[in-house]
Amino acid sequence: MQQAWRASLLRFDADGQAVFDEDGLLVTAADDQGVQRVLAAGAHGTLAPQYPDVPVTHLPGRILAPGFIDTHVHYPQLDVIGSPAEGLLPWLQHYTFPAEAQFADPAHTAEVASFFCDELQRHGVTTALTFCTTHPQSVDALFSEAQKRGLRLIAGKCLQDRHSPDGLRDETEQSLVDTEALINQWHGVDRLGYAITPRFAPTSSHAQLRGAGELAAKYPDVWIQSHVAENVDEIDWARALFPDSRSYLAIYADHGLMRRRAVYAHCIYFDDADRTLMRDTHTAAAVCPTSNLFLGSGFFDFASAKRAPFAHGLASDVGGGTSFSPFVTMRAAYFVARAATTGLEPKPGISLSPERLWWLHTAGAAQALDLEGVVGSLQPGNEADFVVLNPEATPLLARRTRAADSLAELLFALIVLGDDRVVERTVVSQAK
Repeated sequence: MQQAWRASLLRFDADGQAVFDEDGLLVTAADDQGVQRVLAAGAHGTLAPQYPDVPVTHLPGRILAPGFIDTHVHYPQLDVIGSPAEGLLPWLQHYTFPAEAQFADPAHTAEVASFFCDELQRHGVTTALTFCTTHPQSVDALFSEAQKRGLRLIAGKCLQDRHSPDGLRDETEQSLVDTEALINQWHGVDRLGYAITPRFAPTSSHAQLRGAGELAAKYPDVWIQSHVAENVDEIDWARALFPDSRSYLAIYADHGLMRRRAVYAHCIYFDDADRTLMRDTHTAAAVCPTSNLFLGSGFFDFASAKRAPFAHGLASDVGGGTSFSPFVTMRAAYFVARAATTGLEPKPGISLSPERLWWLHTAGAAQALDLEGVVGSLQPGNEADFVVLNPEATPLLARRTRAADSLAELLFALIVLGDDRVVERTVVSQAK
């Protein structure tokens, strides 16, 4: 069945350039699997005569845009968002690990999974790369919930067989057996994908990382996710545990965990050799500006990432991150990029355009996840995940957007002044 929506339309072309139709039309049609795909997107005056019999939903004053993509988020950390700590490692010990231990309880796991998916959709996020806990049932609960809703979700069981508290520390061989079983159970089912998930190098033994790398080679179409170079204390710890690796990032390469569909969160303290390694292995970074600010970790070097260049997309990193809202994340990314970077050689910041910020949370994030041409841009053939945005959701936002005289001004007003109230509706292409 074909259907259409008429409103202003924001999308991205094949070159990543923003395209805006003030009076636009989005036409979708279901494929053989029942997934709604974009059939056409563009100016209403051009497309409407081509689809005279397609029913149209009229949304005057609204903007249709690609669903947002979150490249790194922790669903088990939902209840520790906003918890004060001196930095990353104390925050993990005092809040994160105790909260994740509760996921041994299936009832708690199911309740959090449902609330988490509610929050994703309320904020306009239609695709997410997500950490679970070491408990296999945490993966089952989240995938089951996402499947019911038709969300595109990638997730995996945490691997952490050392330097972890009782209740979270897993057994090396069993953790790999469980991971492979979960891959075979869930990967490729509907819109679900599996991610091999070492928590971070210090909490995995050499044997566990080697095993994860062997699984990554055996299943080349699954994802890999972990953390790297987020915090100076963490880096020192990793270097002490893996003295034979050139850098913290190289630990993952040395264990076969850098390739296309590998995504590493943070990537703050990189040198040019690390950036070249990211580029040459087609590995992507998940940029987490709100958590980096909240935990005082440092600033991602946007200028050097562009110079290398290597793929990167924006991420909420809840619960170290402070909001599910893509508007909050884009706003924080703008501030971080403008500041002097805290990489190995501090440099002046840069100004990211509103269009670039939006791209990094949609089409650019899809590219980072190796989902270009699948989601993120509203190009024909893409899955029809989109959001309905109200640019007058608050009085101040309405006043500012009415005065906008360019696309950049309109998008920047939404980024600076917007929040979940802007997201009027979230549409997924395989709604159940």
